[in-house]
Amino acid sequence: MTEYDVPSRWILHLPTTLTSVDGARALAEALRGSLGHVTAIDFGETTLSEEDRQFVRTRVWCDQRLPGGGRCALPADHPGGSCRADRCSP
Repeated sequence: MTEYDVPSRWILHLPTTLTSVDGARALAEALRGSLGHVTAIDFGETTLSEEDRQFVRTRVWCDQRLPGGGRCALPADHPGGSCRADRCSP
């Protein structure tokens, strides 16, 4: 492997019986709250999609890179244009 080779990451698609985007978002937030300590899960990249329209995805969290290497954990549609470390926390 060279310095340019990056191992492929795997995506876990977790179907639910939920019937609303708000319910799916709430479940994603609960999973992040209870499993946030598991470093193998990249919650910042969480997206939602309807069962039969999986190619149309809705981002859950902003996930914009912050100074110092962290990422914004606020909702994807939070107001404010640019993220700052002092206001980007769950």
